[in-house]
Amino acid sequence: MGDVLMSQPAMRALKESVPGRKITLLTSTVGACIAPFIPEVDETIPFDVPWVKTTETNGAQRLLALAGKLQALQFDAAVIFTVYSQNPLPAGMLCYLAGIKTVLGYCRENPYQLINQWVPDREPLDYVVHEVERQLRLVEMVGAKTSDTRLLLKIPEETRKEAAEKVSNILNAVGIRAGMRWLVLHAGVSEEKRLYPANDYVTACQSLIRQGYKILLTGSGSERGYVDQIARQLGPTVVNLAGELSIAELIVLIEAASVLVSNNTGPVHIAAAVGTPVVVLYAMTNPQHTPWQVPSKVLYFEVPPELRTKNRLLQSFPGVSTPRASPEAIVAGVGELVSPQRRKYRSIIPGLTRNPVQTFSSLPDVAVAACFTPHNEVSLCSPDRYSEDI
Repeated sequence: MGDVLMSQPAMRALKESVPGRKITLLTSTVGACIAPFIPEVDETIPFDVPWVKTTETNGAQRLLALAGKLQALQFDAAVIFTVYSQNPLPAGMLCYLAGIKTVLGYCRENPYQLINQWVPDREPLDYVVHEVERQLRLVEMVGAKTSDTRLLLKIPEETRKEAAEKVSNILNAVGIRAGMRWLVLHAGVSEEKRLYPANDYVTACQSLIRQGYKILLTGSGSERGYVDQIARQLGPTVVNLAGELSIAELIVLIEAASVLVSNNTGPVHIAAAVGTPVVVLYAMTNPQHTPWQVPSKVLYFEVPPELRTKNRLLQSFPGVSTPRASPEAIVAGVGELVSPQRRKYRSIIPGLTRNPVQTFSSLPDVAVAACFTPHNEVSLCSPDRYSEDI
């Protein structure tokens, strides 16, 4: 979900640059869960491709069938969004089999006919930029620009009404009223290497509870056991909502919170999209995924050697990797970000204006398919599957 969200401003640029342009999002079943709330997406094709973690069997036949489906839809162009540790060529081959003639994407080596709008990938050897900035630079190379670089989620009116009613009932049931101190802690994550120690979360929460905070715990249904461990140690002062919220309800809850404390995973980017400050416990893996255009405190921690990636591009964490994560730093981060004025529903933070990059080509001016190659672990996405790897 995080990859999809962080590519939203680039999709907005594609839409704004050509009136009437339509975008179809091809992404995993997990990534597709957030698509109904991204207004730039007109249609979504969920599919778990074999170049991401998946338990899919009989994949060759299904992949060829997907190529046939894309060919039948007659897309004018495709954009392949990747981070620098991902290889775009499998997605390029899919576009080639689908007969999509114009394909834009980053690649380290010359992809020739697979990606004919080729942008040489200079990350991370020359520099590292945020994933939002990376995708904006990609589409700017074909003339697609936007002055609005926010992440932005839009919940359909009826869905929002139902979600708001459930969240309101939850808050009322636990005695949370306007002006009170409360926050959301999202402790779960799909990859063990990005899991912040539960005992350190407990220590931080105990200190926050002594300061008068009520804490709501969130997570997917599969993470309920892990979140239960934290809840049991904290006692009845916390509320465990793991596995109980739909995506829309999670969005509304995070929007209402004064601050989100979380591992670096999908809800961090949901918080950025609704303007909620974030204290993120950031595993030193991919440095491109810090909170975008929202007040935040990023606290870094080491990945245990036995869990570190085999991808050489991610084995050296570039850039600043301080301050370090600790229970004390979490508490201090919450204190920095929370103020009486923020203990209420907030509007989305205005986007920032960026400097344009010189263009060298252009995409067809009718329709465009946005093809994603996320590296997340995928599985069937029931309403509680919102915390997958970004």
